[in-house]
Amino acid sequence: MANGRDAYFLNNKGIRILVAVLAFLASYLVSYILDPFAAYWQHYFERKPLLILGDWLVSFLYCLSISEINIAIGMRLNRLMSWKEHPGKRLILETCFNLIAVLLLNLLINIAFIYLSDEKQLLLLESGMTIEETRGIIQWMVVSTIIAIMIMGINIGNYLIMNWRNEAIQVAQLNQAAMEAELQSLKLQIDPHFVFNNLSVLSELILEDQQLGYEYAENFSRIYRYMLVNSKKDVIPLEDELKFLHSYMFLIEHRFGEGVLFEIDVDPAHRHLLMPPLTLQLLVENALKHNRTSKKEPLVVRIFSNEDKELIVENTLLPLEKPIQSSGIGIANIVRRFNLLSHRQPVIETDDRTFKVIIPLIKI
Repeated sequence: MANGRDAYFLNNKGIRILVAVLAFLASYLVSYILDPFAAYWQHYFERKPLLILGDWLVSFLYCLSISEINIAIGMRLNRLMSWKEHPGKRLILETCFNLIAVLLLNLLINIAFIYLSDEKQLLLLESGMTIEETRGIIQWMVVSTIIAIMIMGINIGNYLIMNWRNEAIQVAQLNQAAMEAELQSLKLQIDPHFVFNNLSVLSELILEDQQLGYEYAENFSRIYRYMLVNSKKDVIPLEDELKFLHSYMFLIEHRFGEGVLFEIDVDPAHRHLLMPPLTLQLLVENALKHNRTSKKEPLVVRIFSNEDKELIVENTLLPLEKPIQSSGIGIANIVRRFNLLSHRQPVIETDDRTFKVIIPLIKI
């Protein structure tokens, strides 16, 4: 059963009158096309203006009646039979009901005409109709049917378009809500290794060097403050990510010593561009997790931008003897966030020596 609250284009009174006016004009046009040499048209404008205006008024009221009946039938059927579930039956039923309504309306008009006729007109009716009069009645029925079908087509077409548009809006809103929920979930994902490793280093530094432990704790708190402040943001400027990275590098230097080297060369003209928060942290942590680090053969992490307004994060490949099972949070998180935020996607390139992730920077 269709929802009685479905959008209905012709609920607007102004548009309903406009449709009736169009039907009124179409009735004269169709009538003329069917028989342009009829006596009705031969001396049409030779009649008195009042007669012409009366003719127009009657025709308009007739078209308005057909339009209103058509709308009433459509709205009633909307509550009883859905276009989605039974399109064929619905079309047949609506067409039949409208044709029956036109026949009944014409029958009522003829009865009213007979009832209001004087004795002279009744005598003419009793004497029988001429061929011209019979042709005129048939023509009027054809015109009435065409007008009814035309109004029904407008009514049905706009009803379907309005409901399709409303459903498209609802689907878009649901998709947007789902995307926002997924994005929020992704933004809150933090690799547990990052937390445990840094807390372990912090506890050791506090025992060995309280001042260094204090600095480490200060940078660690800056990082977490950054995470909390930006957890609800979709994107942030690259400049902010680089500032965050400097605090993160302080932690790394004390975790790995000279086993990790950073090379950063980002064009100042690109620093205002945007990217998802914590992208650099996830990429650097991913490199540290899956590669060995040593003073003799340090892990080199390069971060630079190119002319295509892309940020490249590249690291040398120094595979661990026993690869660590990945949690899937790092790279997958970045790719999924870009799927939700941009039509451009990160590109991952790897060879025997390097692992590279190309991040498209987002314009404001």
